[in-house]
Amino acid sequence: MADALLERGEYVLGVDKFVDFYDREIKELNRASLEKYPNFSFKEIDVNDLTLKDLENIEVIIHQAAQAGVRKSWGENFQSYTSHNIMATQRLLEISSELPLQRFIYASSSSVYGQVKKLPVTEDQLPSPISPYGVTKLAAEHLCHLYYYNYQVPVVSLRYFTVYGPGQRPDMAFHRFIRALLTGDEIEIYGDGEQTRDFTYIKDIVKANLSALSTSGITGKVFNLGGGHRTTIKEVIKLLEPITGKKARLNFYSPQKGDPRDTMADTSRAQNYLSYSPGFNLEEGLSRQVTYMEELLQRNL
Repeated sequence: MADALLERGEYVLGVDKFVDFYDREIKELNRASLEKYPNFSFKEIDVNDLTLKDLENIEVIIHQAAQAGVRKSWGENFQSYTSHNIMATQRLLEISSELPLQRFIYASSSSVYGQVKKLPVTEDQLPSPISPYGVTKLAAEHLCHLYYYNYQVPVVSLRYFTVYGPGQRPDMAFHRFIRALLTGDEIEIYGDGEQTRDFTYIKDIVKANLSALSTSGITGKVFNLGGGHRTTIKEVIKLLEPITGKKARLNFYSPQKGDPRDTMADTSRAQNYLSYSPGFNLEEGLSRQVTYMEELLQRNL
């Protein structure tokens, strides 16, 4: 997202606390590509500690910051999820209520839906998360709505469905699968491998965000963003084998608590309002992520 904005000449302030959820070097590598732009600046700070002065000249907030990961959101870890997902969002919204913002985009998640019986899921379906992570993302989404309703903060919430591509977090499935294939390790699969996801390529997500920045008449609304690729985990691995030139060795484990069996987005609303239409098929997106992963491994990351 930052790359796309900087390429078109926008001024971008990046904010990150660098929590230890995964290797900081990977995050620094992501940031390094932005340093070539003279209109990029960076502040290492917890979003909860931001002040009005820090953001006084900001016209748009794209709120991607969160403590991610469904499986690690249980038990004692939940405190960091409430701090980084709920409290941080409330802090940003409180500051935003005093700014003449043009737009506040909140990155929500398909995790808010939980275990659905009817697919594809529409935005009108009652959210019912089945993980603590999903609960915090939904709570933050509700905060966005109430600041829109009471303070007219120009909020738009985008519910992402399993985003993948270069830069993907190391704990996510595609990253783990590709790394295992390239290094000859076993691929760990939680469940029987027949569970499905609606995989969305990162550039399609970026395109939707850019559209949400400039489209009128959408504040206060929620949009699903899916890739149109409802595919089983086993099918993904079959696609990865010829791309990597490696044969997968699979190891199956019990399903993880909080993981829904299937996801699929109805993106009709995003199509109508944001002219959203995914442009990347799964094989092309996976090929690009494999190239990225090969570069990471060359750096011993």
